[in-house]
Amino acid sequence: MSYSSASPAWTQRSDSRTDERCPCDLCDGSGFVYDTETNTAFDCRCRAQRVARAKARTLSAVIPRRYRDVSFDRPPVLDIAPNIVAATRRFADRIDQHLDAGRGLWFMGPVGTGKTTLAMLVAKAALAAGRSVAIYSLPRLLNEIRDIHRAERSHLDLLDRLTAVDLLHIDDVGAERTTDWVLEELYSIVNARYEDQRSMLITTNIEDHAALCEQISERTVSRLTEMCEQLPLAGEDRRTVLPLT
Repeated sequence: MSYSSASPAWTQRSDSRTDERCPCDLCDGSGFVYDTETNTAFDCRCRAQRVARAKARTLSAVIPRRYRDVSFDRPPVLDIAPNIVAATRRFADRIDQHLDAGRGLWFMGPVGTGKTTLAMLVAKAALAAGRSVAIYSLPRLLNEIRDIHRAERSHLDLLDRLTAVDLLHIDDVGAERTTDWVLEELYSIVNARYEDQRSMLITTNIEDHAALCEQISERTVSRLTEMCEQLPLAGEDRRTVLPLT
């Protein structure tokens, strides 16, 4: 049996793209490997990632301007607890392995201690590795869901895309006023990714377990605890500390 990376005509008419290099060096970028003897196309190993990226194209995957130049090797990251920075860097250095295993990180701590900065470094590493990423604050994500409801459209498509993306970064979990609707929407997102073994990045200002359960529900906390390594941060709000002159 012989294989070729040249796609048959019917695959060219599919939803696959041929303008991206195959990371496995097996296909021509279409996501299919072609068996020339049987005239049959098979899914390439890169196919799943391509499908996830396609579904994620309408999600927010842009690193905010403030975080585009952040680095592990210079402030403000150098001013954050070294053990937490080291754990984050280890995760980022093995990003493919962690995403394939559905592992994530959960940054906890007071306002202004560097949680979002560290999470953005992980998101940047995932994007640099060619993985699909979606980045939202929880209030913004819930607003998008509300807009879908107001337009009387099903938000199952959004949930499907949020589930398919390789890494979902949700900032400020617990910042939204708690209602039954908020709890159910957050649980639906977390549970879908939990069941599909998809990685999450979470930041929250709430550190106490009981308070977290009260704010976002015990079942959501339980799933996030299993999915994510918890990294606690401490200290004062660095945004309010003026530099010495």
